[in-house]
Amino acid sequence: MAEQERREAEAAGGDAAAVAAHASSMQRVKVYRLADGGKWDDQGTGHVSIEYIEGSKELGLTVLDEEDNETLLIHNITSDDIYRKQEETIISWRDHEAATELALSFQEATGCSYIWDHICDIQRNLQFSNLGALEVGPRQASEPLEASRVLHSNDDSFRSANGEFRELPPVELSNLPLILKIILEGGITDQIRVAELITQDRYFFPKLVEIFRMCEDLENLDDLHMIFKLVKGLILLNNPAIFDKIFSDEFILDIIGALEYDPEVPRGQKHRAFLKDHVVFKEAIPIKSVSVVSKIHQTYRIGYLKDVILPRILDDATLASLNNMIHMNNASVISLLKDDVGFIRELFARMRSPDVSTESKRELVLFLHEFCTLSKSLPLVQQLRLFRDLSGEGVFEIISDVLQSQDRKIVSAGTDILILFLNQDPNLLRSYIVQQEGNSLLGLLVKGMVTDFGEEMHCQFLEILRILMDSFTMSGAHRDVIIEIFYERHLDYLVDVIASSCSPRNIPRITSTSVGVDRNAEVHRIRPEILLNVCELLCFCVVHHPYRIKCNFLINNAIEKILTLTRRREKFLVVAAVRFMRTIISRNDEHLIRHVVKFNLLKPVIDAFVKNGDRYNMLHSGVLELLEYIRKENLKYLVIYVVESFWDILAKFERFGSIQAFKLKYQQYMESAETRSSASVPDTRKKAEQRGLEKEEEDYFNEDSDEEDSGSGRRAKHAPNQHSKAKEANGSEVDDRPKSAGLVDYDDDDDDDFNPPPKEPDRPSEDDEPLKISAVRRKIVKKVVRKHADLEVCKRQKIETRISCAKIDAVTSMVSKQTDLQNKNAPPSPTSSTTSTETNGVLGEHGTNSDEHQRSQENTETSRQTGGDCIKDVGSMSSEKAVNTKNTSDSEPYSVR
Repeated sequence: MAEQERREAEAAGGDAAAVAAHASSMQRVKVYRLADGGKWDDQGTGHVSIEYIEGSKELGLTVLDEEDNETLLIHNITSDDIYRKQEETIISWRDHEAATELALSFQEATGCSYIWDHICDIQRNLQFSNLGALEVGPRQASEPLEASRVLHSNDDSFRSANGEFRELPPVELSNLPLILKIILEGGITDQIRVAELITQDRYFFPKLVEIFRMCEDLENLDDLHMIFKLVKGLILLNNPAIFDKIFSDEFILDIIGALEYDPEVPRGQKHRAFLKDHVVFKEAIPIKSVSVVSKIHQTYRIGYLKDVILPRILDDATLASLNNMIHMNNASVISLLKDDVGFIRELFARMRSPDVSTESKRELVLFLHEFCTLSKSLPLVQQLRLFRDLSGEGVFEIISDVLQSQDRKIVSAGTDILILFLNQDPNLLRSYIVQQEGNSLLGLLVKGMVTDFGEEMHCQFLEILRILMDSFTMSGAHRDVIIEIFYERHLDYLVDVIASSCSPRNIPRITSTSVGVDRNAEVHRIRPEILLNVCELLCFCVVHHPYRIKCNFLINNAIEKILTLTRRREKFLVVAAVRFMRTIISRNDEHLIRHVVKFNLLKPVIDAFVKNGDRYNMLHSGVLELLEYIRKENLKYLVIYVVESFWDILAKFERFGSIQAFKLKYQQYMESAETRSSASVPDTRKKAEQRGLEKEEEDYFNEDSDEEDSGSGRRAKHAPNQHSKAKEANGSEVDDRPKSAGLVDYDDDDDDDFNPPPKEPDRPSEDDEPLKISAVRRKIVKKVVRKHADLEVCKRQKIETRISCAKIDAVTSMVSKQTDLQNKNAPPSPTSSTTSTETNGVLGEHGTNSDEHQRSQENTETSRQTGGDCIKDVGSMSSEKAVNTKNTSDSEPYSVR
């Protein structure tokens, strides 16, 4: 027995020694100090503990050297210090007393986590030290750290064995600090569990409200401050079930009363008095449903708490939850009201009733506005269904009546309702305008756009008209009708508004036939913002309705009227006019561009640019950008117009790159025009050159045919010049060569100086000589015909083949008629009329055989067929006849052509 007890004692002592050794290793740390050079200096190794600092009641970190138990570090833990945990084994902070950074490097991560948890607990308790009795005592040095950690996690008797909360302490004044600690110090899992316990306890909020009332009656400010923190903590739990309890009609006023005692606000707030005395619930139409009224009150209180009481305390997650509650309440209210058919009908019946007072009607319009605005909380399908139902009930008739009111507030509400409808389904409003007659809603919108309702109202009217006439969203039968109504009845009125607001300068006035809005409105001073919005609307129309706007501008001279804005004193209106002209030109419409040039419509823009001088502003940039666009888009008509019309005044701005490039573009156009004019020649000149080229080619072949014919060839070369001198006045040629002259003899190689005598008709002995010459000449003719046929083939390939046969026939007919006319007018000349016959007669007379003559005719026919398709040959037929006639002189037996 003694031996066994000794062994158990030794084992127990060994276990205690092991636990102590393990605890020692968990406490073992190294102390580091940040030196001036940015390096960490090792201050020694020791054991760390959290205990009261000697001579004070404050807790701090103490590190004793593991060798000689000297103190390496004493640090007082405060709520102002910022501690950082790094890599699970390092805790660092800035020591204000040492004015440097300190760090503890733990041997084990468990010890680091233990010390880190204690530091966090101490700082949290210091922040809520005014609650009292919330202190975390020091751990005894002899207590093992692992055991201390287990006790720390289970020191709350309300936790279960696994660390989960089993229940909350009873809601009593003495337990409020402990409840606050549980709510504020728990993690996410603990907070979820606490929220479940609170919602399950049906006596939690009644008891809390009872304690608040008692403390308020006793004026116990300390406890009231603690209740304020407790209520704030409950809201920050961000639990929907708790929100339902807090914002219920039973507890909401007491909860708001508890939030009046903010310890950081010196004066007490009077939120309950404001909600009771100043907030009045107005019912334009009595709401019979109790649940709807309750939802409306709850929604208002949530918004008041979110926006007035706790705006600087709520975190993002809680704020999002409160907004979601408001959204859901709105959807629920609108859904219940829209399903009540009797309520909607009663609403519109009262708004149409003539017996309703002005104030009541105003409240009804504002209620309708709020009703339509809150409908955005519904799903899209339900929104569309609601707006269609309202349209069927006659909401647009109500809005038409509202827009004629003098009360700006309800006019603004009416325009807001229209924008909501247009954003949902624009065709609902378009179909109503198309079916409406007389003083249409569209006319009221146009008139409201130029009426001074305030800056915000102008933008609303502009937005409504834009959406109505947006061609990209239009569909169905109303696509063209709504645009036609606007252009026929209202566009001229908007243009006249601009023209009447500027000083007149010889602007032709065109009588407008527009209807729907009073066109005889007196000229009055209109706010510049209104003119700007009108100009913006016109730019929108130019982009979306180019054909309609072009017709109107070309007929009514509207562009010049709009450009009168350049004479306004307000620079932003001048810039708007430049932007309008830029939009016009950007359409690249030929008719509009010619209209601009014809009426010199760029002159106001250029004058405004010159008047602006060297000031670098929007006007300066806008005009330069306009000129740059004209240059880059190669709008030649405008480039020439601007330079030739305004270069005298634009020359002083040539230092700008845009102006230089614009002038260079003009010079390039001019050089290109000169090049084209010099390159183009009349058709008659081309034909003459072609005929000359053909003559030169024929002479070239004649000269290369045979060296024997050089002498006769020279003689033949002068023959056309001699024969061409005799012409009649009508242009027909007359052949003045003598008939008695026979064929010219060619030089023979044997006798170069031989000159045969003139031929005598009664000497038959000389008939053989022409036959001999003809044989030589036939060789030349065959060679010339062959070469000329090849030349004709080459020429035909170069001629354009796309000329229509109709044109060829027309030209041929014209030439033949002209030839017949010449033959009729010319006197009969035996010499000219029988040239071809005479030549053939000579050949026959000199015994030219028929076979050779037939081959000659076939070659001639082939040559004519080869060139018959060419329009140039047809056009120059009469001239070629003259040339061929001149070529068939005594030096040739027959025509090569």
